[in-house]
This record gives sequence, C-alpha cells and structure tokens, in this order.
Amino acid sequence: MVPRVVYGRGSFDQLADIILPNRRNSEAPFIFLVDDFFQGKELEQRIPWLFNDQIIFISADEEPKTAQVDALVQKIKNDFDEAPSGVVGIGGGTLLDLAKAVAIMLNNKGCASQYQGWDLVGRPAVYHVGVPTISGTGAEVSRTTVLLGPDKKLGINSDYTPFDQVVLDPDLVATVPKAQWFYTGMDCFIHCVESLEGTYLNAFSQSYGEKAHDLCQEVFLGDLPQNKAEEKLMMASWHGGMSIAYSQVGVAHAMSYGLSYVLGTKHGLGNCLVFQHLQEFYPRGVALFLKMKEKHDIDFPHGLCKGLTASELETMAQIALSMEPLWENALGKNWKDRITQDQLQQIYQKI
Repeated sequence: MVPRVVYGRGSFDQLADIILPNRRNSEAPFIFLVDDFFQGKELEQRIPWLFNDQIIFISADEEPKTAQVDALVQKIKNDFDEAPSGVVGIGGGTLLDLAKAVAIMLNNKGCASQYQGWDLVGRPAVYHVGVPTISGTGAEVSRTTVLLGPDKKLGINSDYTPFDQVVLDPDLVATVPKAQWFYTGMDCFIHCVESLEGTYLNAFSQSYGEKAHDLCQEVFLGDLPQNKAEEKLMMASWHGGMSIAYSQVGVAHAMSYGLSYVLGTKHGLGNCLVFQHLQEFYPRGVALFLKMKEKHDIDFPHGLCKGLTASELETMAQIALSMEPLWENALGKNWKDRITQDQLQQIYQKI
C-alpha cells in the first residue's frame, strides 16, 4: 500500500515540505516528470524545485514505453554525478507510470523491459511521489506501472512499484477535457466491475471496489456540482485502484492491451472501446456503462480495426491472451477452455 497520502484542495502547495526531509543534500536532485500540458501554465510556477532539481516535461499523447523509461534513466545518470533524492510524477496515468518506472530503474540494472511481469524487481526504487492531475486510472495507488515494450504491453508489477507518497488535490483536475474525463473515469468504473466480478475477489478488495463502484455511479449518473464530482471521482480512482491491487482486472483490460500494442490506442479509450462489446462477460456492468455514455453524449471512434490485416488481428489476440492472471481472474483457472483467439478477433473486428 502507499504509506503516505495527503488529500485536499490546495494540498499541492505542501509538496515542498513533503519532499524536503528526503533531500539527501543539495547535489542530489529531485526529478520532476510533468505532463507537458502544464508547461508555461500556472502549475509550472508552483513546482517546488531547488538547487539543481530538474523538471522534464513529457507528452502524454502516447502510452509510456520501456525505451522511454530507459532513455529518461540514462539522461538523469548523464546529467548528474550524484543519484537523485527522488522522482516526482505530475500528470495522468502516463506520467505516474513513467515516474514509478524511472524510480525503479534508477536502482536496478538492465533495461525496463526485463522487469515487465510480476515480482521481478530485486531492489527498492528511489523515493517517488505521485501527483495525479486526472482521476480514474488508479495509477496513483497501484503496484504496477504499465509499459509498452518491444514485445508486449505489460506492467512492472512489484512491491517496490507503489509511490512512497501521493498528493491528491482535486483542484488539479479542473482542466481535464470532457472526453478524456469520461474515458479515464470509465477506466475506474471498469476496474470495479472486473474486480467485483472476478474469481480473485476477497473481502478486502471487495470493500474498496464496492465503494468505488458507488462513487462512479454518483459521478456519472447523478447530478453533482462540478466540485463534488471532482472530489468523488478522485476518491473513486483511489478506491478502484486499491481494489485491483488486491485482486485483478479482467477481460476489458487484457483486450485493451492488445489494442494498444497494435494501434497505440490510449488506455482509457481502449478500455471503453472494448468494454461496450463485453455483454457476454459483464452484462450488468456494460448496461450501466452504456447509460453513462448516453447521459454524457460521448461518441467513440468507429472502424479502428476495419483495415487491419489478419496478422495484426492475430497479434492483438495473442497479446491479450498473454495476460494470464487477468483471464484467470475473469474466467477461473480453466479459462483456456472458455476463450479462444477467434472469439477475441471477432470482438476486435467490431471496434
């Protein structure tokens, strides 16, 4: 679990005090990885950099990649004689995942792709802090950092991955565009459905999943004022992330990984594109999802898979089926008898 969390409007301004005790000395910098959306904006001026700290602005337009992590780690090592005091990620799921991965790789040898999988990390990460500026991914609380590698899309999933500190400030999510707000919020909702209907479910994950599921319905089917919706979705993201940290996701996430690997589709949108066609697996969840989509007048892209070759569709399905823990959670230990590559390709062809 994340050992420390601060919540509240304006709490971003506590960041300087939070990280100060973890500064080893003036030569050991903090590295701030920040969504380039905030470059030149007011938030940039509030980042508490000192001495030779470094702010690196990164585009969140594409999924985070293992090669990107390796390049960032090499840049940091080249730029400084002394190892960093810590890494701070400020942004959505892409920036938070990058921050977690960079913190891990600063203390572990080799390439990031070597650690894609479960419990492969041998040494603790450097001190790292997460500041989400969009709600829904659960990246602020999860024990994984999902990366697109040369051969697969898979997380670095370990006990060393979670942040040492998270700052939850609802003021930071006010600038999220509506479509992205919906896609990322639905990522949270889908987390809950897949956790609550999975075979890995236990009382601990259930308590978080049920709360997040209820909060999502309040936000997306209720009539809350914006400030309350922002706060409740931030809490839904946290609780949904906690739920899957102690259970697992399922069919939509597995298939979204295949979609992202071949087409580069962003995670939240990818989950939505897949989930709308999963009535066979999650009938109640899909029905609620479609109600939320209709209420907020959201249009999804169409025909993304229409021109794909047989080889590309096969790769998509193979990537999805490689996510064995997700399928076991969704369908049980005999999941290989219940799903085929052809079934997945038929679903992809609807997207």
